[in-house]
Amino acid sequence: MKVPKTTELFDLEHTLAKPLLMKFESDAPYLALPLIKDFIKELQKALPPDEYDEIDDGVFVAKGVKIPKTATIEAPVIIGKNTEIRPGAYIRSASLIGEGVVVGNSTEIKNAIIFDGVQIPHYNYVGDSILGYKSHMGAGAIASNFKLDGSNINVRTDEGPVATGLRKFGVMLGDHAEVGCNSVLFPGTVVGRGAAIYPLSRVRGVIPENHILNMDGKLIKKKQSI
Repeated sequence: MKVPKTTELFDLEHTLAKPLLMKFESDAPYLALPLIKDFIKELQKALPPDEYDEIDDGVFVAKGVKIPKTATIEAPVIIGKNTEIRPGAYIRSASLIGEGVVVGNSTEIKNAIIFDGVQIPHYNYVGDSILGYKSHMGAGAIASNFKLDGSNINVRTDEGPVATGLRKFGVMLGDHAEVGCNSVLFPGTVVGRGAAIYPLSRVRGVIPENHILNMDGKLIKKKQSI
């Protein structure tokens, strides 16, 4: 299976990052990763002051969103409406977090686009990644973003490895995708829309949309698609 295009993975109506991702609508979405930080800085200039508060230099939070005292946020960051930030969350630089998101205890986010409705509620790491609309990562699921030898990351496909030119690249998680508890997504993993991954899985390469990756590492077509 080839690397899915941006619009094959994501409904861009559910993120403020639409203008950035539209540049790659017919290409792989990971090409946007190096541009996230600068995009957030420009986007912050256009945020309506009646909807967002700048609670610290370069940290814009939608009005009504509560930030626990034990959460840490590093600029530049945008956090959308009705999002829940739980105690102990660590939101690092270049994180664009959408509306109705749950960022949980001990969850760490860095250089990432988090679409509306995403849940990363318990002990998750999401680095250099894009999580699509209403996707979910179970407790302890990790999006690994760096190879042990520090070399550039490839995406494994049926047609061979696809070079990304990136040293840091975690996961592209399509809309409504589900990742089971304590799973590890290897650097350069792409999970299609509506796909589901069993708990305790080790995942690499491209998981097709509307498929299940079971405990034996086998792909099973879902009976019902999203």
